[in-house]
Amino acid sequence: MSQVSPIDAASLISPHISHISSEKLQLATPLKLGIMASGNGSNFEVVTQAIEEGKLNAEIPVLIYNNPDAKAATRAANRGVKAVLLNHRDYKNRKDLDRQIVQTLRQYDVDLVIMAGWMRLVTQVLIDAFPHKIINIHPSLLPSFKGVRAVEQALEAGVKITGCTVHLLCLEMDSGPILMQAAVPVLPDDTAETLHARIQVQEHRILPLGIALAAQTNL
Repeated sequence: MSQVSPIDAASLISPHISHISSEKLQLATPLKLGIMASGNGSNFEVVTQAIEEGKLNAEIPVLIYNNPDAKAATRAANRGVKAVLLNHRDYKNRKDLDRQIVQTLRQYDVDLVIMAGWMRLVTQVLIDAFPHKIINIHPSLLPSFKGVRAVEQALEAGVKITGCTVHLLCLEMDSGPILMQAAVPVLPDDTAETLHARIQVQEHRILPLGIALAAQTNL
């Protein structure tokens, strides 16, 4: 195992928001968050924890998942959050799926849409329904390493620093105004699994802050 230089990840967060603490990101009225997830749901879990701990003034009326085996649905059930399965295989195309997503989100009157590990490309149908109100988290320092296998891309490129990004969604994949970023050093003996695990630590840190920042700045 190689020796790690003592780099504090907190010092590697985007400088324009590094002074912000969760206490300073309190919201006047509770946000209604619609969460979209395809897999494990760890980012869903961290948002619910931030709400329960009083760090984020919000509620989650619904979680939408597209994979019947997604653990995110179990996490939602454990938290008393309504989980709605919209299996993408049941729809003819992406627009039809997005129309049903929009209908479901509107049914629960959500303020912001959080794509917390949603592994499907979205269409203009969803973006137009919630302009500047869809937040995504991606495991790289965008605009580098867009798309799938972002962690593997970073390793293959030989970069020394990667990280994660919370951003507002636009039609172009993994693009849109950046809300918050955190950097993570790449170690000489990193694998995709070890690096992704350290990136996830920072994802869990900045996602609730990015949600509150988006709401406060009226983006």
